[in-house]
Amino acid sequence: MELDIDLAWKMFLNEEFEKPYFKDLMQFVALEYKNEVVYPTRENLFSAFNFTPFEELKVIILGQDPYHGPDQANGLSFSVPHGVKFPPSLKNILKELHTEFPNTPTKDGDLRNWAKQGVLLLNSSLTVRAGKAGSHQKIGWEKFTEEVILKLSQNKENLVFILWGAYAQNKIKFIDEDKHLIIQSAHPSPLSSYRGFFGSKPFSKANQYLRSVGKTEIQW
Repeated sequence: MELDIDLAWKMFLNEEFEKPYFKDLMQFVALEYKNEVVYPTRENLFSAFNFTPFEELKVIILGQDPYHGPDQANGLSFSVPHGVKFPPSLKNILKELHTEFPNTPTKDGDLRNWAKQGVLLLNSSLTVRAGKAGSHQKIGWEKFTEEVILKLSQNKENLVFILWGAYAQNKIKFIDEDKHLIIQSAHPSPLSSYRGFFGSKPFSKANQYLRSVGKTEIQW
């Protein structure tokens, strides 16, 4: 299965792509695309990397796995294509954003504009079978994305890692807290959003930190 991924990211992660587990993972995913309905579409598989310029990387927002409903997943965590109805977590993310930045338009769930500014919207698993949440967990994706987090932590400085919920917060062990800012809170899901997500101000905290280290803020 050909890796349709941005050259700078490909060079940065090349060692990982050569490992046996990743080659096995790509074989499995290729068969899944052939025999099942899988989200996101194959051309959007590595969109998180392709829309986020490696040299411009500033923020990482970790998700779990892609949306498993029709037309929802576009390869970026929490994001949906233009015009698609907001899933509940995304609705709450944009609600929190609007409380921090009231003048920011929050009528579109396509977050590619964030990605283009250096926000890596990374799911822990990059694929899922239609209608079956978590169906591609524990096949190798987590190992890959944990290595991405670890390599970024080791090789970059002054990144912002936004971790919503226990699943994402479990990745703290791969992040050097002395070199980077970690922002964590409850998950934006309706089940937990009122237990600490609303009012956590992740977007303004991220910008405040970026400002303090001389980086350009994100226009959320």
